[in-house]
Amino acid sequence: MAKATTIKIRLVSTADTGYFYVTKKNTRTMTEKMTKKKYDPVAKKHVEFREAKIK
Repeated sequence: MAKATTIKIRLVSTADTGYFYVTKKNTRTMTEKMTKKKYDPVAKKHVEFREAKIK
């Protein structure tokens, strides 16, 4: 079977609140780790979220 093009990843907050988003990532076009600036409702502000593996 062929390897999947997209994988599910977990975007973890850098504010150390434990909040995370789950999203998809195309492994062929985005080879480096993903970072996005999104809203953290626990910290009540926009912070950077970094990619981590889903356990």
